[in-house]
Order: sequence, then C-alpha cells, then structure tokens
Amino acid sequence: MKRDESFEIFLATAPGLEALLLEEVRGKGFNHPRAVPGGVTIRGGWPEVWRANLWVRGAGRVLARLDSFRVTHLAQLDARARRVPWAEVLRPDTPFRVEATCAASRIYHSGAAAERIATAIRETLGAPESAEAEVLVRARIEHDTCTISVDTSGPSLHKRGYKEAVNAAPMRETMASLFLLGCGYRGAEPVLDPMCGSGTFVIEAAEIAARLNPGRARSFAFERLVSFDPEAWGRMREVRSARTPPARFHGSDRDAGAVAMSRANAARAGVTDFTEFRQATISEIVPPEGPPGLVIANPPYGTRLGDRGELSALYRAFGQTLRSRFSGWRVGIVAAEPALAHATGLPFLPVGAPVPHGGLRVSLFRTEALP
Repeated sequence: MKRDESFEIFLATAPGLEALLLEEVRGKGFNHPRAVPGGVTIRGGWPEVWRANLWVRGAGRVLARLDSFRVTHLAQLDARARRVPWAEVLRPDTPFRVEATCAASRIYHSGAAAERIATAIRETLGAPESAEAEVLVRARIEHDTCTISVDTSGPSLHKRGYKEAVNAAPMRETMASLFLLGCGYRGAEPVLDPMCGSGTFVIEAAEIAARLNPGRARSFAFERLVSFDPEAWGRMREVRSARTPPARFHGSDRDAGAVAMSRANAARAGVTDFTEFRQATISEIVPPEGPPGLVIANPPYGTRLGDRGELSALYRAFGQTLRSRFSGWRVGIVAAEPALAHATGLPFLPVGAPVPHGGLRVSLFRTEALP
C-alpha cells in the first residue's frame, strides 16, 4: 500500500446514521462514497485517509482496509496473516495492538484470532506488541471472511481536542453534527440550543458555519504509520478555509455550571466571537434578533423510574414556548421516548431509524418551519 495507491477506506458511524454520513462525505468531494452497515466506504490513498480524519465531522473513526480473505480455521488465518504487506503500513519500531471480532464464522474465538494476527505481525515485521499502543490493527471475521484494517484515527474522532468539560450525558460531537445535517442545517442560519449542557450543538454549528476543520486541534494514529509524510500533512493542515459566519449561535441552560462549561469549551474551540451562552429556563427563552433558524435540543431522557411525569411537563412547556414564540423556526429534538417528544405538541415530520446513544436508542424528531 504505497502512498499513492488506491484502496478502500471505511468511515465508521453509529448504525442508523449511515445515510447522513454519506451526505456529508459526498458534499466534501470524496471518491466513490457508498453507505454500508455501520458507516461509509470511499476509495483513495493515504492523503484521502488524512483528509477524512481532518475534514469529516460525522465519522467516529477512519479505517484503512489492508486485506480481505476467506478463512475457516486458525492455522489458515495464521498463514494468511503473514502474507499481509505489514511493512508497507506499520513501522518495525512502533508498538501495535490487535483487536478482532467474529460473527457467523467457523472461527468464533476473537481472542485467539487476534493473537494469531499479532504473532504474524511480530514475527514478519519485528514490531513490538503493547496493550497501550496507539496503532491498532482491527480484524473482522464475518461469514468466514476476514477483513483486516488499520485504525488511522487513534482516539475516537468525536474528541475534537477542545472539550475539557462535559456534563453528565454528553452528546458526541460526531452525532451532533449529523443531527444538525439531518435538520437541514448547512451553516447559513442561526442555531439555538435551550438545553445546551456542555455546548456541543452550538459549538458544532458555529464550527460548520465558520468552516473550521473538526480535526484541526488534535493528532492521529496515522502519524505513526510508514506512509506518513509530515511535510505533505503540514501543507494539508495549513489550508485555511475559515470565514466569519453569516449568523450567530446561541445556547442557554437553567444550570449556571453548564453555561460556564459551554463558554469555556467555545473559547478552546475558537468560536467565542460568534457564540453566546446565558442562564435561562425553558419558559424564559426567546428568539434572538434576526432571521429565524434552527432550535435543536437534547433534553433529558427520563431513564429513571419516576422521571416520566416531571419530564412530560418539561416537554410540554418546551413545546408551548416554541409554538408561541418561534414562528418561522425549525425544530430538532433528540429523544429516546416518542411519547415524550410528542408531548411537545409539535408537528413532527416522519422519524428515521433510532440510533444507539449512551446505552439507549434515540431518534431525531424534526419539524418544518413553525407557523
């Protein structure tokens, strides 16, 4: 896998969000994007891997596909893993680790599969194995086909590099960006989150509008691979596409700590100049000056017994405030319980597939512009 060689690249997302990730990836000009279960595949070389990590907001990680082959027993896996061109990808002086998953295959022991592949790498390349290594080789054996990839991202891509403070149930930035896209947000209108928590929706919306690359403030595992070219990567990172957004982005929360947290995170992200956060209850929110835009919120889900009645009242009050004051605004609400979302009394569009989030399954409830 030379630097200019084309191969398959897999961009992972939560199941249920593949179509939205495909829309984003298409919009950013990647070659041959295709939605598959759990993500989107594209074709390209290592520069496309770097670009996907740097640019794509909705992907949780970027995997470079190294090889794929049929396998039915561990001895066969051992022999086949030794033929993977490891020296073209991994450095002999850089620690690695292997993770494997098995499904509907004659090889069913993922630990044994990972061990065989790790041994093949150690003995053919000489690289050291370490449980803490940043370089991760992933193997998926499904229906007796083994696909081997290298995780080029390192820590999950929702870790943008600016959020030190989070609240109790944070929404991942990757998911927040796709929900914004699902609400039709493209960076040209104001956004308000009246339950802003640590500011994720507001900061993501501001970054999209300012055309700031999501990966601009962090490092990646691909920097430890053979194919990495520091000068070419430096040139790619230096390209400045930033602009002053045409709108402002607003967050509020009844909790003063959440407001302080959001301001601190916005400052680290470099979007303080076009974001505003204030302490306010749901009944106190009013539209900011200027044209209408998008209200988006991730309200409490009510997973504990006894929460339901209190939350129904919160959702009802939220809906009443929006219907009475936010004419012309679209609304997006992330909810685990359809009954709670519908307690708002808002005219929701058809709802897509639920998405796993924090041990629950949540859905995005959307409206057109409110009358």
